[in-house]
Amino acid sequence: MMSLLRRGLFALLAFSLITLGTNVRPIEAQSQENSRYAAVVVDAATGEVLFSRHADSSRFPASLTKMMTLYLTFEALSQGKAHLDDVLTVSPRAASQPPSKLGLPAGQTITLDDAMRATAVRSANDMALAIGEHIGGSEANFTAMMTRKAHQLGMTHTRYYTANGLPDARQVTTARDQATLARAIMRDFPQYYSYFGLHDWAYNGRSYRNTNGLLPTGRGYDGMKTGYTNASGYNLAASAVRDGRRLITVVLGGRSSASRNAHVAELMDTGFEVERRRAQGENIQIAQTFFEQRGFGLGGESQSVGAPIAYASLNASDDEETGAESSTAVAYTAAPAPAALPTRITPAPSERAASQRAAATAQTAGQVAASQSAGAPATTASSRAPHNVTASLNGAPRGATAAPSTTPRRTTPQTARETARSPAGRWAVQVGAFRDEKVANDWLGEVSRRFRAQFASAQRDVQTAGDWYRSRFTGLTEDGAKAACDALAERRVTCMVIRPG
Repeated sequence: MMSLLRRGLFALLAFSLITLGTNVRPIEAQSQENSRYAAVVVDAATGEVLFSRHADSSRFPASLTKMMTLYLTFEALSQGKAHLDDVLTVSPRAASQPPSKLGLPAGQTITLDDAMRATAVRSANDMALAIGEHIGGSEANFTAMMTRKAHQLGMTHTRYYTANGLPDARQVTTARDQATLARAIMRDFPQYYSYFGLHDWAYNGRSYRNTNGLLPTGRGYDGMKTGYTNASGYNLAASAVRDGRRLITVVLGGRSSASRNAHVAELMDTGFEVERRRAQGENIQIAQTFFEQRGFGLGGESQSVGAPIAYASLNASDDEETGAESSTAVAYTAAPAPAALPTRITPAPSERAASQRAAATAQTAGQVAASQSAGAPATTASSRAPHNVTASLNGAPRGATAAPSTTPRRTTPQTARETARSPAGRWAVQVGAFRDEKVANDWLGEVSRRFRAQFASAQRDVQTAGDWYRSRFTGLTEDGAKAACDALAERRVTCMVIRPG
């Protein structure tokens, strides 16, 4: 009898353990997967956070790191410390970086402009490091500069130890910090923002496609950056413009590039729906609630019907961004190195034409910038001006300038006819901000000459804000201001629409 009881107890204990094991293991696995996820949706103009989930939790940035690498490069260009035609020599350390990479051998040279394109389009680890060494003297010095700049921008949870985002357990960020960086790039260096929106890039007979699969979808996406390591999952910072409004969405920890892109698209669509409803008069005070009513951010990680969100697994494979090479420790985004390494750096014809246009513009315009903070560094004109740059691209609040005017407003001389003419409206278009008042006036006249039809009824006005002189066309209607800015953007002239304040 005792033997029977013992056998029964053993059987019951074994059954309990099996049942407990099957119940607990999936929960642990789900927790491990979800730990990589974070997301935030931000109105680029106002900075309002429309949606957030783990937005301040520490995550690995992977190749989103290159956004800061390029931010410091833009800053060096604007300050005259670097030039697009600078020739970089690839160091042995840069050449030894794993894919994604351009694959130039040590000692090979490349222009800074091409290195920037390789970094933005193909997420080239070797070129990001080469840029860091060129700007900072060494990677250690450059990453210290990156961290200092991050903290200056308000990215208080971000630390950099590599210039390209390759794995380092100390290199961390948050979704909110990456959205802050995205806004800073648009605000401080709008003339260089278009590097992040290049759909493809031709170099030495090869064509490279951007790793950001949302760019060619035709839904207003115009740039930013992808990233992936096994530790980080599939990351994406994306920006899009619809109906004159710009949103920034950052998703960290996707399971695949496809599911990550789908999730970013859903968050973007929901964010633009909030903006559209508000514009139609609907009172949506807390956008987060609107997102949660659609299934984002509730319970587990955010998901919506029809496209559940998947999270990074340790064995995930990159079906979009990686080349043939990988390692057991980490997978990298990009294409394999070319079969025959280039021996001569020759810009494509389109690049030579763009450089010539930039030189011609620089002679008449000097510095072209749209910085909205009084202490921002001066920026120089570039043929890489972004497309459809509006107030939201520059980070200015709707209906107000980004920095309050601290000195009396100055108006450029007007003819008697212009002075007497009543303004058609109270909207304005800003075409630049400069440290030099004469440059601001000259650029205003140049834009007026080139776009007479758009600004025939407008008044030319140079306004001061701190040390900056803002070149603006005032007295426009809403439709006129938006149409004028669209016309300028089509010709790659930086502009922003200013609502009545």
